[in-house]
Amino acid sequence: MSAKREPSVWEGFKAFLMRGNVVDLAVAVVIGAAFTNIVNSLVKGIINPLVGAIGTQNLDNYSSCLKAPCRVGADGSVKSGVPILWGSVLGATLTFVITAAVVYFLMVLPMSKYLARQAARKSAREGSKEVMEVTELEVLKEIRDALVAQRGSGHVER
Repeated sequence: MSAKREPSVWEGFKAFLMRGNVVDLAVAVVIGAAFTNIVNSLVKGIINPLVGAIGTQNLDNYSSCLKAPCRVGADGSVKSGVPILWGSVLGATLTFVITAAVVYFLMVLPMSKYLARQAARKSAREGSKEVMEVTELEVLKEIRDALVAQRGSGHVER
């Protein structure tokens, strides 16, 4: 009876790192951090000026007062009242929607189309292999039938 050897902590850690998911996740985090800068620049450079054409360029300035009088300090701290800072929520929502749209249209959609084409090519190749196998099988059956017929005619002649 042999006892199973437990993998060491180091071996387990090495297997965890080499699994592939960890590397994919690390790449995703790095790309996501770089991508966040692009989206933030898009919001600051394009979205905020468009919003600024009808109001203020900084969405954080949009707020409502739930309990008057509302006074907010220059550093953003609430001095009195209960302000609802819906502009910052709107800005964060716009950033999220833009990020999701860019990720979907520039990464997810092209990748899914690519994978669908790959799957279609693979199924087409498998389908042609299957047709070839069926065709080869039919040819072999015809050869067998011809040989059987020749043997049968050969036995009759003897």
